[in-house]
Amino acid sequence: MVVLRAGDAIPSVAARRGEFFRWIKEGIGDVWPHGWSEVDLRDPAAPLPHPRAASGFVVTGSASSVTERAPWMLRAQAWLQQATTLDVPILGICFGHQLLAEALGGRVMKNPRGREIGTVNVMLEESAAADEVFGGVPRELAANATHVDFVAELPQGAELLATTSLDPHAAFRIRRAYGVQFHPELDGDLMRGYLTARRDVIVSEGLPHADMLERARDAPDAIVLMRSFARYAQKARGTTPSL
Repeated sequence: MVVLRAGDAIPSVAARRGEFFRWIKEGIGDVWPHGWSEVDLRDPAAPLPHPRAASGFVVTGSASSVTERAPWMLRAQAWLQQATTLDVPILGICFGHQLLAEALGGRVMKNPRGREIGTVNVMLEESAAADEVFGGVPRELAANATHVDFVAELPQGAELLATTSLDPHAAFRIRRAYGVQFHPELDGDLMRGYLTARRDVIVSEGLPHADMLERARDAPDAIVLMRSFARYAQKARGTTPSL
């Protein structure tokens, strides 16, 4: 499993709990007993692996905006186009979800409904019940989120899997590539760390910071999704021809 790193955790949180790679690896746990590696998408000197060099890929969140269209983002989008065409299992988280959508022809912009941060309710579409990754969780589940941009238009051919009160495209799938706008790797402690670090901006936007902090909690069903993706990647490896 390769984690494609697109950003860094908030320093105050990283000092206590490490970076995204650690959270993802710990969240999936022994469901994935094989090897792990990490590649920083922002490093132009770091070659991107061939899409079939691993069983699955996870694209992390980032404080950057896909709308910046920085060179490293465009390089990553080209890679995601190729990997999706090759039917490689991909899980894009938050920024990774947006990057995947843009790569496949969708559109990302600042959410006119405002910032979505804290523990939120995610509502699954009826079609999600039959999905190999989403089929094992309740129709409505809690997940932790923190983002300003969102996928305004899904790519052509994408299957919508979930929504929230602020995001009509909270999760989607194309072939074996999944995008989730929320953060399945964030537990309650990490979410409270983000809420604390971003208190000033949350308050300045008129959002109920104290209530958000009080409601922040673990999201075990979201972790189940991440583990289901790992099982899916392991199963899919046996059905994807190697080069």
